[in-house]
Amino acid sequence: MLTPPAALLSLLFTSGNAVPKKDVSKVLGCNHEDLSKAISVLHESLEGTGLAVIETEADLELRTAPEAMEIVQKFRESEVSKDLGKAGLETLAAIAYRTGSTRGEIDWIRGVNSSASLRTLLLRGLIEGKEDPSDKRRIRYSITTEALAYLGVTKVEQLPRFDELSKESEQVVLETSKNEEVRSST
Repeated sequence: MLTPPAALLSLLFTSGNAVPKKDVSKVLGCNHEDLSKAISVLHESLEGTGLAVIETEADLELRTAPEAMEIVQKFRESEVSKDLGKAGLETLAAIAYRTGSTRGEIDWIRGVNSSASLRTLLLRGLIEGKEDPSDKRRIRYSITTEALAYLGVTKVEQLPRFDELSKESEQVVLETSKNEEVRSST
């Protein structure tokens, strides 16, 4: 069984975002005083690891420690300074011409796993991910204003052959979905 600080670390790591303290207390089944103790122990155990618990009055978040800022900044700059390359451009096009796509749709259109390209585009701020309204388990990616500026257009409709390619990509995804439904029902 995990100690309260270890359980707290697991929750914060899994979340990837700020978590309300009241939610953490509920999940861990502890009161405010016990949570404060767990936070204090976790702060101490993370010293010198490059990680830190960032704490506000209401929230907690696991982040890189302030002393790791320089190395993290170098890493991010090296990621951003790389050329997008063919894979990145294909992924960006799949998202732009579909006016938002899930990773599965992008993978299907490209025929390969697009995780690395999505990560690069997210790091550069060229795409953003939001919960898919039709399936809360998936993320739907869309392009940002930064991407439009990068592509030299002010709206996606100005992309070359936008109407034609967006309709074709939609049709391909719909046909694939129907074929998968038929296969799964037989």
